[in-house]
Amino acid sequence: MTPEITNYIGYAASIFVVISFALKDIKKIRILNLIGCAFFVLYGFFNGYLWPVIIPNGILCFIQVYHLIKKT
Repeated sequence: MTPEITNYIGYAASIFVVISFALKDIKKIRILNLIGCAFFVLYGFFNGYLWPVIIPNGILCFIQVYHLIKKT
């Protein structure tokens, strides 16, 4: 993966996470945050295995999926 594309993945992740904080509907918050965290996990893998980025965002992905499934 080229460094430019990797940077775009990181920017997209940041945008999704920030937008999720601006919403009021909890389901939309969890979905956008899940997308952002997933992009951060990809960013961490493509940027040389950045474990401090991969681990917490991977855990947050599972938490968001759990709550999304639990709510429905």
